[in-house]
Amino acid sequence: MSRRRRLALLSLAVLLLAGAGLVHWLLQPQRLAPALLGMAGDALGLEITASGIGEYRLRGTPQLIVRGVVAREPGAAKPLLSAERILISVPWSTLRARGRDLTAVRLELDAPVFDLAAFQHWLAARPPGETRIPTLTDGIRVDGGRIQGDGWTLERIHLRIPHLAPDRPLRGQLQARYTGSGLQAPMDLAFHLARLGQDGGVGIAGQATPAGKDWRLPVRLRLSAYLRQAESRLERVVLGARADYLANTARHSFALGVAGPLEFAEGLRLRAGAFALRGRDAMPTLDATGDLGLGGDGLLLDWRGQMAGWPTAWPSLPPPLGRSASALPFALAYRGTADLADIAHLRLQRDTTRFDARFRLFEIMDWLDALQAGRGSPLPPLSGRLTTPRVEVSGAILEGVDLRMDDPALPATDTSP
Repeated sequence: MSRRRRLALLSLAVLLLAGAGLVHWLLQPQRLAPALLGMAGDALGLEITASGIGEYRLRGTPQLIVRGVVAREPGAAKPLLSAERILISVPWSTLRARGRDLTAVRLELDAPVFDLAAFQHWLAARPPGETRIPTLTDGIRVDGGRIQGDGWTLERIHLRIPHLAPDRPLRGQLQARYTGSGLQAPMDLAFHLARLGQDGGVGIAGQATPAGKDWRLPVRLRLSAYLRQAESRLERVVLGARADYLANTARHSFALGVAGPLEFAEGLRLRAGAFALRGRDAMPTLDATGDLGLGGDGLLLDWRGQMAGWPTAWPSLPPPLGRSASALPFALAYRGTADLADIAHLRLQRDTTRFDARFRLFEIMDWLDALQAGRGSPLPPLSGRLTTPRVEVSGAILEGVDLRMDDPALPATDTSP
């Protein structure tokens, strides 16, 4: 073998060894993971780092695991996303396409924490243009996640999406617990979106259990609507729910129907909606229109409507009120904590009789239950005023009645619905 040929072979061997060393160096988890996260961060305008030890697998379908992941806008104090562990599995064809093909196999996130305000700030700063949605042939799994909103948290998130693809129906299962403004509500919901990434029909079905300090409200619900993504709005919302109010030994069942447009950019807000409540015993039957909102500042309720009749479990009305079959128009307003522990305002009318009251809802429910059991005070725990031109009490006829009640446990105020 000539000297020139031996030198050529030696040079080739050195290059091969150097190349193998370089590939080995690049494919070490402590170097590969930061490089890939840096590429993803550059594409999204984020700083993405991983403090934990990474893992990768190249045999079969390439797979990368990174731990201690934090993603934030450059210079931002709060991260947009952090996660204990992220797994992404990507086929070789996607890697060879170098971004032209966004098909992956599976995405898994363990204990991700998602800051909604930081996400909205990043989203507002993104350049205009079409957002590309990847395909995940084996779907998404999220365990132990949390979304932090303004005054509320959605925690213990377990999400399963079996398949994700742009412009295709999206189906999944969500388990989580809402916490905010004194209210907790574990939920288990199945959801369906007609077209991912586009406006379209939405369906949700399952159960939730809002709970306050001394009560629970198990609810079975079904919702259908039309999603307007750009406006953060659900149109043509139709919600049907069956619920049981549980407190101590009391149990009151009712059905609720809701229709109207729902905004969800900052909390939930149903404006100019229609509400139908069908109850029995202590729960009234009524129809109303108005607003309903839930967000970081608590619960807002503003209804005006008509009761179908006087509930059988409520104290009997004296004549002539009790003999009247006239309508019972009402106005009900509440603004306070989401557990309904603050003061509600009610205006109720029948013929020429008018009643204005302020009360705490669950104190009234407890009083009604005690009254049915033959114990407790005959006077309700409320502050208010009753005016009527004529009433019969124990055989006596009273005219020009103006009755005022004052519950010392309620703060004095002139606010009314």
